[in-house]
Amino acid sequence: MTRQRLSPAERREQVVQAARSVIVQRGLAGTSLRDIAAAAQVSMGTVTYHFSGVDEILSAVVIAESERFYGSVVAAADAEPDAWRALQLLVDPLFDDAPDVEAHWRIWSDFWAAVTRRPDMADAYAQRIRHWEACCARTIERGVAAGTFRAVDPEDAALKLAAYADGLGTQRGQGVPGLTAERARAWMSEFVELLLSPDR
Repeated sequence: MTRQRLSPAERREQVVQAARSVIVQRGLAGTSLRDIAAAAQVSMGTVTYHFSGVDEILSAVVIAESERFYGSVVAAADAEPDAWRALQLLVDPLFDDAPDVEAHWRIWSDFWAAVTRRPDMADAYAQRIRHWEACCARTIERGVAAGTFRAVDPEDAALKLAAYADGLGTQRGQGVPGLTAERARAWMSEFVELLLSPDR
């Protein structure tokens, strides 16, 4: 059987997709370049040709994951004229009780853990992985302008929402007892209300 020839970009994508599946199954700490090469069905040389190490692969996985997971969510929120509804469209998918969402938070947990060891890891990718937070800021800005939200700094408020969502998502990814998807959504909605309601 003849092996299909892929372009360098396609081969790189193949490695990234394989790395995602291995990291979700084993965690970053349990993932080696050899594991990724085996999952991608390529040689070690192919992996090291495209990536310098596991941390660089994780960064590529996170970029792809961010674009895949948040792309349609952000598009829907930007198209929604009602700011409260737009924020709901941004928040609810983060806490769906689904394997894909659980995998998403496992990847993010591993990424943030890696960033604590190498803070420079996130610098080059900040704009590409913060789609959700940037959309929150845009949504809050138009909500404030319309008088729907209280007068807050949109970027500060978006960062607070991102920090709270990351905390809840990470706890969910770690399987903390009692923190169901429904409960996480309720807590996130409560936080949004406390932060932005003009009646508070």
